Amino acid sequence: PEYHFIPVGNAGNITAYWKGYKEYFDCGITKTLPKMMGFEAEGSAAIVYGKKVENPETIATAIRIGNPASWKYAQAARDESNGIINMVSDEEILEAYRLLARTEGVFAEPGSIASIAGLIKFKDMIEENSDIVCILTCNGLKDPTCAIEHSHAQVHKTSSNIDDIVKIINSGD
Repeated sequence: PEYHFIPVGNAGNITAYWKGYKEYFDCGITKTLPKMMGFEAEGSAAIVYGKKVENPETIATAIRIGNPASWKYAQAARDESNGIINMVSDEEILEAYRLLARTEGVFAEPGSIASIAGLIKFKDMIEENSDIVCILTCNGLKDPTCAIEHSHAQVHKTSSNIDDIVKIINSGD
């Protein structure tokens, strides 16, 4: 791809992907390298702020890291690829969360959605007809509370009995 959008928490994924891209390039398997486009959650954006975040807070719990372990390597991936490491707000994450579920039927957890939120935020800087990869690192079931609180869907509790489940489905609520 020309662009690789990825969530950044501890920064291991952006580091590992960049390492793999470079190895493929060095071996002649690929002819180009992507721009690495990493996104931290605004409430824990240590790399963006350039300092440790003492009490990180974000809806994206999987990337709520105030002092990334691979900080320097992530900066190297950003710099070597001519990419960026930026941040997305909880509101931008939730907007992308709902959009992905509504339009693609994909249920990912909020930390994963930072990649999609980042693409939406920076779409105007992407060259037309570019190949883009957005990494989703985890299923939405990792954080079911977020889905319940922010999906705007009514939640029905029932037993695991199939007849009870069918009754709820057929009720139209």
